[in-house]
Amino acid sequence: LRFALHLVENLIIYTQTGLYIDCSAFLDLQVILMLTKLFDFNLNSVTESSLWRSTDYGATYQKLNDKVGAKTILSYLYVSPNNKRKIMLLTDPEVESSLLISSDEGATYQKYRLNFYILSLLFHPEQEDWILAYSHDQKLYSSVEFGRRWQVVHERVRSGYSEALYVTCKLQNCTDANKGKPFPGYIDPNSLVVQDEYVFVQVGNCPVFSLKITPNSNLHVISTDENRVVAAVQEWNQNETYNLYVSDTSGVYYTLALENVVSSMGPEGNVMVDLYEVAGIKGMFLANRKTDNQVKTYITYNRGRDWRLLQAPGKDLRANSIHCELPYCSLHLHLHVSANPYTSGNIASRESAPGIIVASGSIGSELTTSNCQRVYHLGCRNTWRQIFNEEYAVLYLDQGGALVAIRHTPLPIRHLWLSFDEGRQWNKYSFTSSPLFVDGVLGEPGEETLIMTIFGHVSHRSEWQLVKIDFRSIFNRRCTEADYQTWHLHNQGEPCLMGVKRIYRKLKPTSRCVMGKTYSVSMTSGPCECTEADFECDYGYERRTNGKCTPAFWFHPSSMSRSCTMGMTFLNSTGYRKVVSNNCTAGVSMEYTARRQQCPIQAPRGLHLVTSEGTLTATLGTNVTFLVFLEEGDGARTSITLDFGDGHAVTYSNVSSIEDGIKHIYKTVGIYRVTATGENSLGSETTMLYLHVTCQLEYIHLSAPFVAVRNKEVNLTAVLWPSQVGTVTYIWWIGNNTEPVITLEGSVSCTFPREGISTVTVQVSVGNSILQDRKSIAVHEYFRSHLLAFSSNLDDHNPDVAEWRLDVSRVIRNSLIQATGVREDQLLVTVLPGLPTAAEFFLLPDKQLTEGKPDKSSVHLDQLSEVLLGALNQNLVQFTLRPGVQVTVYAAHLSAAPLVDTSENHSGSAMLMLLSVVVVGLAVFVIYKFKSPANPTEAPSSSQRDLVHSLEILDTEFNSRPIGEYPLLLTLTFGLHFNLLFLHCLCHSIEHCFMRLILCSFFVSQR
Repeated sequence: LRFALHLVENLIIYTQTGLYIDCSAFLDLQVILMLTKLFDFNLNSVTESSLWRSTDYGATYQKLNDKVGAKTILSYLYVSPNNKRKIMLLTDPEVESSLLISSDEGATYQKYRLNFYILSLLFHPEQEDWILAYSHDQKLYSSVEFGRRWQVVHERVRSGYSEALYVTCKLQNCTDANKGKPFPGYIDPNSLVVQDEYVFVQVGNCPVFSLKITPNSNLHVISTDENRVVAAVQEWNQNETYNLYVSDTSGVYYTLALENVVSSMGPEGNVMVDLYEVAGIKGMFLANRKTDNQVKTYITYNRGRDWRLLQAPGKDLRANSIHCELPYCSLHLHLHVSANPYTSGNIASRESAPGIIVASGSIGSELTTSNCQRVYHLGCRNTWRQIFNEEYAVLYLDQGGALVAIRHTPLPIRHLWLSFDEGRQWNKYSFTSSPLFVDGVLGEPGEETLIMTIFGHVSHRSEWQLVKIDFRSIFNRRCTEADYQTWHLHNQGEPCLMGVKRIYRKLKPTSRCVMGKTYSVSMTSGPCECTEADFECDYGYERRTNGKCTPAFWFHPSSMSRSCTMGMTFLNSTGYRKVVSNNCTAGVSMEYTARRQQCPIQAPRGLHLVTSEGTLTATLGTNVTFLVFLEEGDGARTSITLDFGDGHAVTYSNVSSIEDGIKHIYKTVGIYRVTATGENSLGSETTMLYLHVTCQLEYIHLSAPFVAVRNKEVNLTAVLWPSQVGTVTYIWWIGNNTEPVITLEGSVSCTFPREGISTVTVQVSVGNSILQDRKSIAVHEYFRSHLLAFSSNLDDHNPDVAEWRLDVSRVIRNSLIQATGVREDQLLVTVLPGLPTAAEFFLLPDKQLTEGKPDKSSVHLDQLSEVLLGALNQNLVQFTLRPGVQVTVYAAHLSAAPLVDTSENHSGSAMLMLLSVVVVGLAVFVIYKFKSPANPTEAPSSSQRDLVHSLEILDTEFNSRPIGEYPLLLTLTFGLHFNLLFLHCLCHSIEHCFMRLILCSFFVSQR
């Protein structure tokens, strides 16, 4: 036995006092259980609950709080649908998670603590001890011991989740190995419906398992009795109406029964279709249909095969004639059923009282809410009779042998009306001495007794008032056979309904006696010969204006034989099928019944290839299950070849051998063309899909410069880990742009037109996951930068994470500012990823000093750069990483590189300048070889100071020349008594660098 979880909500009745009855249970002829709660509106919670038990059918009640725990707050009361002696109580989950179980009609209880919080319960329809429980943490539990022990069935069971799977398993052996998934793809999580032997679920984009109805439809199941489904379907062009469809016995093939049935939204946001199935008479429905912007009520006696308007009553309550002629005027009914079990709705009927329908309605050309009256239907000749001028709640007693009416009003009342002749005459009775605001009526399900309880309150500040009404004293005897009469059900004079003549045994209107609980409705039936009225249009056929069923424009009759196998037979439709549960015989049955024919030999057609998950993505190294379906063709004689697109392929001799799917594991990421080919002796068909095999993207790093020059192109690169993850989409959000740049490559170039801080974000989309990284870039007209190195002990403590690099960058910046006095807003430092540890500092222009003077800004940055490099070369920049770990910051070594000048007027002399530099370098080396060494610890001589002054003068002289956006940097390294001396010659042009090189050489010769 398989289960599907269907969540239900308990209904409650609120009153203005804050006290409400949560649920009541009638266990046998005498025992009643009632749970009440006190709701504190200030605390917005239930602060007290009471359990009441009556053993004399509501005459007296005993409070059972001491048996369940004086301080225990109860939330719900459940009664086993298969054994009313078994009771289950749930505690308030906000206080504790426990349940109390009784096996003696609520007289005694045993308490069991739970390690989860129950959100809802579902009892098995036959096994009294089998229960499903849904928890607050989205887990499904099962119990086969009436809640005494629980086991987890499945986790992540949820509603309203987009990627939901349909899973089945056997309750007593529900393990991962035994869980079934009967069809591929995700389901609509709100579409699961379980009714009788039918389970309905909507599968997205699945062409094989969808119900055979018109595409682009929204389906709501209305009824599933007698092996037939009645469903309301909203087509693509409908907003407030639905079309009514009826199925065959399989519940798969549907045909149109009635168009444009009115719908509305319920209090919980659910769709309410104006369709009512009359209890007690099989195949009888009422529906409100919208035609020409008017809502009219229609009735059918043969499950939607034929629909007719309702004939209005001939007279009103005062016996005045009502002139209402079909089809211009008719009776229209409100068909909303009350969702509250303690109040009646607009319409009511009972299995125990066939032919008695009590409803509110109006007479005229359409249904209106004004002038609403209570009308009563006696089914003998389809006659309707008015019983009240106002709104009344009508309840059934003694299985329909008596009717009770209570007025619908916001005012307090103390009278009710009682009828013993099916509503022809009413007697007025007082049920209380003082008027009562009636909130509801408690009665045993099935209306099998003559006892009811009315509950309400005397005033808005009063407590509950329960009034037990026992009607048994009115009756002085039990009914005998002489009190009953036969009643023939007709449809406007036609005695044959659903292929039989139905004769019911009903109580005479003049008999005032008690039928009792042992009474059962008896009906005899006689067969009728089949006529055209006993057949409806088959699937794919539509009824025309002449009454004939012809194929719809979208239907191909030959497709009905698609599941045939050669040598077998199939039913070839005539366009008609007998209405389900119709029992007619002979007559025109042979003319309209489908004929059995040999299955034709067909080439494969309609080959479908999908993954079991219904997606086109798969994870590297995991099993991918492919499902292959064939719409038409001899499946037993059609071979299937599946090429996985990675050099592997398999072949199966027939389709039936691969019903469980074909599994495959991909070992490399990429996009694979998977091809399925079906072939038999008459032909072949091929279908394919493109599968994206990916692996999980774990990390993304955006590589971008810390500082950029305004209007100068900058390269941005996204680095992924792992580097090969499959098809990747890069979304770049650059600066203040409102639209992103989308690329399939991991690099992009851009420029920043304005100075300031610009933010760059890259998002990387792989499969269903998206990761992002963000960087801030300082944009300036000019800047200077230099790489930094560190003493080797720093690498031992480098975890290579962004947070650590940010902290160390801040420490280095503070150390540089302390050692040189550079202003904070002019210095930026960033530690670069990876090992060995490296960093870079950036010098930014002083806006106050150089506003509108770009030449002065460049000179100023050069001077600051020399100050910083000087401090670094003298080991003045140090910081303490942790106690005992002292780190020194150096200027990084830069190897000599060819000098490049992009200006045209210098292109001819570039080689000459380079040769000059080489000659000067050799001269410096010769001078150094023959020069006596100097003490490196001595302070700089006056010649050194003069040299620095000369460099500053030289910078001023060359400011009048064109300055490139990137200064050329040349570093000469000399070993002086095992000490390294770094001379940085920052130059703006080839000539500038050459002149500074001569001065640097002179300084070395002086040393």
